[in-house]
Amino acid sequence: MTFHSGEIAIQTQAGVREEAERLCSFISDVIKPPAEEFLRTQQLAVASTVDVNGRVWASLLTGKSGFLQVLNERMIQINANIIYGDVMYQNLQSNAPMGVLAIALANRRRLRLNGKAQIQPQGQINLQIHQVFFNCPKYIQVRYLETEITESLKQPEISSSESLTHHQQNWIAQTDTFFIASSHPEIGADASHRGGYPGFVQFLDSKKLVFPDYYGNNMFQTFGNLAINPNAGLLFINFEQGHTLQLTGKATLIWDEKRLNAFAGAQRLVEFDIEEVLETKNATPMRWRFGEYSPVNPRQD
Repeated sequence: MTFHSGEIAIQTQAGVREEAERLCSFISDVIKPPAEEFLRTQQLAVASTVDVNGRVWASLLTGKSGFLQVLNERMIQINANIIYGDVMYQNLQSNAPMGVLAIALANRRRLRLNGKAQIQPQGQINLQIHQVFFNCPKYIQVRYLETEITESLKQPEISSSESLTHHQQNWIAQTDTFFIASSHPEIGADASHRGGYPGFVQFLDSKKLVFPDYYGNNMFQTFGNLAINPNAGLLFINFEQGHTLQLTGKATLIWDEKRLNAFAGAQRLVEFDIEEVLETKNATPMRWRFGEYSPVNPRQD
C-alpha cells in the first residue's frame, strides 16, 4: 500500500515522511484474523460518506455484537440500527465510497476500514474493503456500555440548521470526543477519531470551530485527504443520552506557530466552517458511562 499525494505532502511538511513509509506495512487490503476477531464483538462504529453535492458526513453506527460481520477477507456486512432520515443511506445511493471506524471505548482499540459500499435489499450495507488498519489508543477516553438500558428507544427526531444554537455550542464546548470524516475524490472516504479534555474544541463563531491536531501515528490519512479535498464532516455523540450532532463543512489546515500556542500540545490546528448542522435526538438506544480520560491528553492551562 502506498500513500496518495495529499498524505505525502502533509507527511513531508510535518517532517515524518520516512517514518510514515515504515508504517505503511500496517495497512492491509484484506481483513486478517486479529481484525476479524475485533469486529466480532464491536457495537459502535462511525461511517464517512459523501452526498450528491460532494459534502462529507460522519454518521453513527450501532448494533448488537456482530453487527459488523465479516463475510470474507475483503468484505464486511453492516447490520446497524437504522436511523430513518440519516444522510448516510441517501448518500450511498449515489456515492459508493465509505469509510468505517470501529471503536471499542472500554479498552481504547480502534480499526479503520475503507472501501466501496452497496446497500442490500434488507437494508444491510456490504463494504468491499480497500484498506484495513488498526490505530493507536491515544486520546481515547474510556467509556463503558450500559447494556441494561439499551433496549428502550424513542423514535429519532432530526432537526437541521445552518449554524450552531447556544445549546449545541454548549454541547461541543463540553465534549472530550468527536469523529471526523474526510474523502479523497479517487481514493475514497475515511473516518477517524479525535479526543482531548473538554474545551479542546473552541468556537470562533456559530458557524466556525477550531480544534488541535495532536501527535499521532504520522500517516496523516485525514489531513492528507483534507489537503486535496477540504470537505469534511464532524460527529459529536451525547454518550449519556444517545443523541448526535452532525456537522458538514470545509476544513482549513493551520500550521501557524503563534496560533498553535493557544492549544497545549497542538502540532497543527483545523478551522472548520459549518455549512449544515443535523441534530438527532434518540439516535441510538445505547448509553455509555464515562470511565477515565486518556492519560496522554494534553492538559489545557
